[in-house]
Amino acid sequence: MSDSPFPAWQLKREGIVAPDERLPWPQTFAMGLQHVVAMFGATVLAPLLMGFDPNVAILMSGVGTLLFFVIVGGRVPSYLGSSFAFIGVVIAATGYAGSGPNPNIGVALGGIIACGALYTLIGAIVMSAGTGWIERFMPPVVTGAVVAVIGLNLAPIAVKGASGTPFDAWMAVVTVLCVGGVAVFTRGLLQKLLILVGLVLAYLIYAVLTNGLGLGKPVDFSGLAAAAWFGLPSFAAPVFRADAMLLIAPVAIVLVAENLGHVKAVSAMTGRNLDPYMGRAFVGDGLATMLSGGVGGTGVTTYAENIGVMAVTRVYSTLVFVVAAAVAIVLGFSPKFGALIATIPGPVLGGVSIVVFGLIAVAGAKIWVDNRVDFTDNRNLIVAAVTLVLGAGDFTLKIGGFALGGIGTATFGAILLYALLGGARSEKG
Repeated sequence: MSDSPFPAWQLKREGIVAPDERLPWPQTFAMGLQHVVAMFGATVLAPLLMGFDPNVAILMSGVGTLLFFVIVGGRVPSYLGSSFAFIGVVIAATGYAGSGPNPNIGVALGGIIACGALYTLIGAIVMSAGTGWIERFMPPVVTGAVVAVIGLNLAPIAVKGASGTPFDAWMAVVTVLCVGGVAVFTRGLLQKLLILVGLVLAYLIYAVLTNGLGLGKPVDFSGLAAAAWFGLPSFAAPVFRADAMLLIAPVAIVLVAENLGHVKAVSAMTGRNLDPYMGRAFVGDGLATMLSGGVGGTGVTTYAENIGVMAVTRVYSTLVFVVAAAVAIVLGFSPKFGALIATIPGPVLGGVSIVVFGLIAVAGAKIWVDNRVDFTDNRNLIVAAVTLVLGAGDFTLKIGGFALGGIGTATFGAILLYALLGGARSEKG
C-alpha cells in the first residue's frame, strides 16, 4: 500500500485504463455520465419502493461515493447507490402501504443509521485483523460464483421491466441490439459509451414508434415541462426506535457480503490486489450509509451495475466515479432531471438492464477462466453449482424478522460450503 494518500493518475488515451490512470478529461466526463446512467434506474427504484424521495437518494449516492473515494484513497473504483437489501425490513419496520411518501420514514432512517454503524464496526475489525481469511475462504471458485450470482439474481428484475406487453418485449430486444451494435461496430469513445449511446438510440426509436406511429404507450413529456430546474429534495430526520433498529441493523451482514463480492470482482478485473483496502471499503460504505440515513436517504452499497460497465469498457479509473458522483449531486437538486429520467420507457431500461446484468454474470465466469478453476474437482463443482442456483433462484432464509435474500444467501453459502467441504483447510495447508 502506497504512503501517498491518493494515486498520481497517469494519462492513458487508449486500451485498458487502470484505477490509477485516467482518460483525457472530456472522455472522463463522458464515462462518468455513463456510470450515472447505469446506476440511476436502481438508485431511483429502491427509494420509490420504500416511499423515500428519489432525489435525496440520488444526491446522497453522489455524496456517499465521494466519501467512499476519500476513505479508500481513490484506489477502489466503485459507485455507491441505493441498496435493495433494505426494502423488506424498511417496509416491515414502517408499515409502508406501498404508494406515496412513507409517513414513518424517520423510524426507517434510525434503523439505517444503526445498520451503517454496525457495518462500519465490521470494517474497522477487518482493518485491524487483516484480510488473510479472504484468501482462505474466498478463492476464485467462490468469488467467480458470487459475482455471477449478482448478475443472475438481478435477471428477473430486468426481464420483468422488459416484458409488460408484446410491444415492450420487442422494444427491449431492439434496445439490446442497439447496445450490442454500438459495442461491436463502433470504435473509440462511442464504443466506451455503449450503454449511454445504446440507450439514447433505443429511446429515439421508441419515441418514433409510439409518439410518431402510435404503436405503443407514448412517452409522456408533461411532467418534464412542469418540473422546476432547481429545487431542494425532501430531507427527513431520523427517529431512533429500538425495535426498528434491531430489525434493520442486521442488513449490514448482507452489505458486507455484497461489498466483498464487488471488491473481489473489481480486483480480478483490474489485476490489482485490493484486499488491503477491503476494511476501508466497508468503513466507507458504512459511513456513507449513516450519512444518507441522517438526511432521508436510503442505505447504500457498491453497485454491481457499475461493475458491469467497467467490465465492458475496461475503464477502471477512479476519477470517473468522482465525475459521476459530482453529476449525481447536481442532479439531486434538479427536479427537472428526475422528470426527464422518468420519461425513459420501461422496456428501454429493461433492455439495458438485460445487457448490464448479463455482463456481471459473465464477469464471474471470466474469473473462473482466468484463474483456471478446476471443475474436475468435485468440491469446486458443488460450490459453484449450489451457489448459482441459490442466487439465481433468490433463495431466502428468514431468521425472526430478518430475511437474508438470494445474493446474501448465495455468498455466505458459497463461503461456508467451501469451508465445510475442506476447501479452507486445503488452502491453508
